[in-house]
Amino acid sequence: MVKSILSSIKAYTQSFSLISKLKLWRYFFIPILISVVTASVIVFITYGWSDNVGIYISKIWKWEWGKQTFTSISTFMGGISIVIIGLILYKHIIMALSAPFMSPVSEKIEAHLSGVSLTEIHQHRKTSFSEQLLRGIRINIRNLAKELLFTLPLLVLSIIPVVNILSTVLLFLLQAYYAGFGNMDYTLERHFNYKESLHFVGKHKGLAIGNGLVFMLFLLIPVLGIILVLPFSVTAATIKTVEAIKNKSIDDS
Repeated sequence: MVKSILSSIKAYTQSFSLISKLKLWRYFFIPILISVVTASVIVFITYGWSDNVGIYISKIWKWEWGKQTFTSISTFMGGISIVIIGLILYKHIIMALSAPFMSPVSEKIEAHLSGVSLTEIHQHRKTSFSEQLLRGIRINIRNLAKELLFTLPLLVLSIIPVVNILSTVLLFLLQAYYAGFGNMDYTLERHFNYKESLHFVGKHKGLAIGNGLVFMLFLLIPVLGIILVLPFSVTAATIKTVEAIKNKSIDDS
């Protein structure tokens, strides 16, 4: 899996040149707008709710001694929890709403990498704008539910000293996996149905994690990160997903 993760990360080094060569920047205008608006709304909500969540958690402590310390810790942990959940929501919202715009980009990249025409690629699974949007929403609602299911226990564990180091690493890897999952599906939707795509990503977890790791690191870059994250991550994911599909076809033949 480590080899797959590193390979997926390395694919990012090809993203800029490939986007420029195929003149794909114009296709990213609406997804970038979706990303900026979604991030702005979530930052606003996060800023407003972090203190409220901390105060609510602090009510668990019924005693006067240590009340101030517990309140401070609760406010901090409440803020961290809201930020993490906000990142999760941001990620799935932009990937779901961007699906109809990212699928054509992925399609053009696949045509270039495989050396076949767009007509030949359409012979796999030709889907409409609305079908791509509905699939993107379905995939991301499913992933959002599963990610929250695993995230909430890890957030509880993050309160415990020493254990919180491991839980933080697991939280980051979890977010990375589902980010990479969403980016890979822009290519998978042309080749596999819903269940087949879930199975495919399950067998290529390393590719999803590697792609998602850089996706998450992009978000640490103020402003520029939310602008560039989709163009670079989708391009890198398409490169490795097309390669993995090709290898699967060879193995099956």
